[in-house]
Amino acid sequence: MDKMTSYLGWKIDFQSPAGEPAFAAPDSMSWRVFKNPIALAIGGVAAVLLEFADARIRSGVWDHSVFKTDPVGRSKRTGTAAMVGVYGPQSAARRVIQGVTNMHAKVKGETPSGEAYAALDVELLDWVSATASYGFLTAYDRFVKPVSHDEKCAFYESGESVARLYGVKSPLRKPADFDAMLGKLLPRFEPHPINTEFLDIMKSGRAAKAVPRSLQSSLANASVSILPPDVRDVLELGPEYDLSPAARLTLKSIGKLAERVPVKNSPPADAAIRLGLPWSFAWKSSAAQQRILDARSALSTVSASTK
Repeated sequence: MDKMTSYLGWKIDFQSPAGEPAFAAPDSMSWRVFKNPIALAIGGVAAVLLEFADARIRSGVWDHSVFKTDPVGRSKRTGTAAMVGVYGPQSAARRVIQGVTNMHAKVKGETPSGEAYAALDVELLDWVSATASYGFLTAYDRFVKPVSHDEKCAFYESGESVARLYGVKSPLRKPADFDAMLGKLLPRFEPHPINTEFLDIMKSGRAAKAVPRSLQSSLANASVSILPPDVRDVLELGPEYDLSPAARLTLKSIGKLAERVPVKNSPPADAAIRLGLPWSFAWKSSAAQQRILDARSALSTVSASTK
């Protein structure tokens, strides 16, 4: 990824302003999860499926965005916004989030059954935020590295500031919060051809031309595999979307490799540089990260005492 990233016409430099913090700390669970492309690819598609299960969100996205004509481009822009929220300087994150909110303020309409919706409805904002958090974290847990209950809570906590900037009133704080929100909304969910059309696009090879079609198909099936079973049943995503044992092993191998191999000029690498850390900080073990942070803190203390 280039140093400069564009979003809504703005140029975002993850390396500057020097020292400006992100909303998520560099040793946070958010920095750990969002650096992994397997977690993002699988979790992002799962989040869309969970959102589209509700007719209000499905209609809002389908009728008021370019999703039906450019689903890949739209998904990438959504991913960019997520990266800015995790790794970007807070000033850039605020600008992007305000831009997204301004666009969403115009999204209003009716579902095919005649139910009114507005993108800034609190219930919808809460669910969209919850689906993203659930998708990325569950994909990381299943295909990269197992995550403990405490780590899951820490992940949700590290994303709360950004969620509230988007207007979310009830951000997730623990896994049970997602289960409760899902239980409330599940009776509204329904199958729809848009879900399978979206999955077909993701499996077709159009999502990323440099990625083999077989791998894209596996990623899509993996996204279905992490849906809560009740949701998968309601959406009628049957055995044709099952992930084979061989494909699961392949995805896990790629996920674990991506966890260890730093990527220069990526948002987490550039964000680390902005914060005066080694560019590969996000890929280091928790113990190594703590040593680096402790050494920097000690250096700052010594420097302050000599002034």
